[in-house]
Amino acid sequence: MHHPFTAPQDEHIPLLDSDPGKVLAKCYDMVCNGLELCSGSIRIHRSELQQKIFQILGYSDEETKKRFGHMLEAFEYGAPPHGGIAPGIDRFIMILAGESSIREVIAYPKNKSAVDVMFDAPSEVSEEQLKELHLRLRLD
Repeated sequence: MHHPFTAPQDEHIPLLDSDPGKVLAKCYDMVCNGLELCSGSIRIHRSELQQKIFQILGYSDEETKKRFGHMLEAFEYGAPPHGGIAPGIDRFIMILAGESSIREVIAYPKNKSAVDVMFDAPSEVSEEQLKELHLRLRLD
């Protein structure tokens, strides 16, 4: 299990239409003594494949365009195959600090306002998403 931007194994792409649960991703991890220290993947770089993944995940075309249109448009200009790996500096710190959870040693804000400006996150969530998570908003 990885994120929705991870490319599927080439030979598994046909399974997206018939049995998406059997599709394996192009992802990798570096593990030391049972702890994941690095993680990465080859990313999807074709707009039509990325749109298919979003459809499988239940995103409407309108929501996909609103949330990820900038990325899908960029793919239309010919993004090359690309990937990455994120060394878990935060994980090393967790181990050195003797903590059992990474949340004890890292904060997740994207900028000084805690906003990811590329994906407009955090953003509003739908009633359906709140219901799925058994949450409700109180605005008082």
